[in-house]
Amino acid sequence: MSVLISGSVAFDTIMVFEGRFREHILAEQTHMLNVAFLAPQMRQEFGGCAANIAYSLRGLGEECTILGALGKDGKDYLNRLTQLGVNTSRILLAEDCYSAQAFITTDLDDNQITAFHPGAMDRAEAVGIGELQGSIAIVSPNGKGAMLRHAAECHDRGIPFVFDPGQAMPIFNAEELAMFCQRARWVAVNDYEGHLLSEKLGTTTEDLARSLQGGLIVTRGAQGVDVFENGQCRRINGVDTQLLFGHLPVDPTGCGDAFRSGLLFGLAHGAGLFESACLGNLLGATKVIHRGGQNHLIDRGELLGHLENLYPDAAHSLGGRLLTPGHPAPTAMR
Repeated sequence: MSVLISGSVAFDTIMVFEGRFREHILAEQTHMLNVAFLAPQMRQEFGGCAANIAYSLRGLGEECTILGALGKDGKDYLNRLTQLGVNTSRILLAEDCYSAQAFITTDLDDNQITAFHPGAMDRAEAVGIGELQGSIAIVSPNGKGAMLRHAAECHDRGIPFVFDPGQAMPIFNAEELAMFCQRARWVAVNDYEGHLLSEKLGTTTEDLARSLQGGLIVTRGAQGVDVFENGQCRRINGVDTQLLFGHLPVDPTGCGDAFRSGLLFGLAHGAGLFESACLGNLLGATKVIHRGGQNHLIDRGELLGHLENLYPDAAHSLGGRLLTPGHPAPTAMR
């Protein structure tokens, strides 16, 4: 049984602004915004929500399948994913357009401004689940038609899924978002997305959580994660990477995707929502001390040791699964 991942497969161009956005954006002038940020540092990375999630899932030894699309510049990326052990049979290769591209500028407070070209991602609607057997799925930012199709197919096939609207939130109206929430077992958002989703649905975060079949996960960056389940909210504190790993955070790009990998791994193996989110929180911390969304390596024995120290209940639920022989991610390929 494979984890099914509906989402983008993209190239990331990441730039670092050696200042703070808040010091250069005047609130009273946003109606005529014209701002340029000098970014001396720039690099290009493999990215996209689905591919980032798949990368960390493979590091955990989990089988996974991407439901997405690449463009005429995507053959090397497709080969990379295949070498990682990802099932790429449901990735469409469109020869008449470019792959999705994200242009990300990060400031010294780890805030990000992103411009995104969807490219081939809008062709992912043509990709269906077909005869695939999935233990669990996630519907993350992808082409609009693809997200609607994959949510409907998971619902019809009885495959429990996480709805992760992310940066795709603006392309859906309130009725469509409500449909996703009704069909999904769980919803995962960051703090900002949680407020936006609640506002669009005309509800509160707490009431939204109560309406879901499984629960609501709200990530809050360095502040940790809030898990809403059974009418209660439980906080998972942020990880001090300097204390745990001896390294300060260097890049938030892909942290949410790494978190979702841990969440999916836990849920796929029968762990509770809170325990699964604990693993996700640790994986997000593992990623943030590396640049890019797919350059961190996962040592499952070391990961289990950290899990036992930070979250004993999660380690008890997942320890045996983490140490089951599988296929960890190879050394990050460039």
